[in-house]
Amino acid sequence: MSGDPARAGDPPPRSVQRPEITRVAREAVQREAGERVSDPTGAEDPPVGPKDPVRLGAQRTLRERRRRTAGIVFHVLCALATATGVVALVILLGDVLADGLGEIDVAFLTSFASRIPERAGIKAALIGSLWMLTLTALISFPLSVGAAIYLEEYARKNWVTRMIQTNIANLAGVPSIVYGILGLALFVRTLALGRSVLAGALTLSLLILPVIILASQEAIRAVPDSIRQAAYGLGATRWQAVRMQVLPMALPGILTGTILALSRAVGETAPLVMIGALSFVAFTPRGPLDQFTVLPLQIFNWMSRPQQEFRELAAGAIIVLLAVLLLMNAAAILLRNRYQRWH
Repeated sequence: MSGDPARAGDPPPRSVQRPEITRVAREAVQREAGERVSDPTGAEDPPVGPKDPVRLGAQRTLRERRRRTAGIVFHVLCALATATGVVALVILLGDVLADGLGEIDVAFLTSFASRIPERAGIKAALIGSLWMLTLTALISFPLSVGAAIYLEEYARKNWVTRMIQTNIANLAGVPSIVYGILGLALFVRTLALGRSVLAGALTLSLLILPVIILASQEAIRAVPDSIRQAAYGLGATRWQAVRMQVLPMALPGILTGTILALSRAVGETAPLVMIGALSFVAFTPRGPLDQFTVLPLQIFNWMSRPQQEFRELAAGAIIVLLAVLLLMNAAAILLRNRYQRWH
């Protein structure tokens, strides 16, 4: 009877196998062996051998060749881009040195601008550039570093901070002529500073403030948080941790960003043209409220003249300006290495 329990001597019941399951298992075995598999429609799969070492090796070799070829092409493109920039720089420097080295002497450095090429020099422009560089550094450095410290160490992370950070990043990419218009409206006219060294320094400070702030933030952010926690664990306040630990460790990066920003400022011409800096000056500024000129303006003035002698004088002024920039970069490297040895 169907309801009776199974007897001890009876064989176990056979499992019912459906034909489609048997066919799928047979096809899997055939594919594993690399044989052709046919389906009920009559179509056959191509012979496959997933475990064939020869075929796997050929595919791996082909992929490696493609990767190697792509790497070689990328390396060649990068080398060509670098070589293009280096060759252009060498040609430019060679042309400037060939035209300007013969013009540089003591008289060139100690004479004022003149309408006669043999009497012309860069004394007023060189002194004006040094005045501009010094005042710009004194104004921009403390403001930028202070803003970076506040944004990284004290400010709360909310929508206001994010909006300020976004605006700083956007201001770093604003064309310099826009800062010249702002300096003309704010410092020259509203504050009545006139065409003075101070007005130019404030304008250039606005130009490089976002750059120094971003560089200082990156340098402060790179200091490990464990340094701060260790200082707090020893009983230091937040200001003591920032002043004694965070700021000294971040100072090399801050100085590097500051020098690069000042290098940009010392070569700017458009903002100073907008605020009305003079291109022909026969005196040196004795105070921050005096009128002035700078090397880029003097170079522009000489290059706009048709005489070849003035173009050679402009090449000599370019060499002096490059020397000033190299000295600034060397000072930044020395200061960075010094603080890195200390910390």
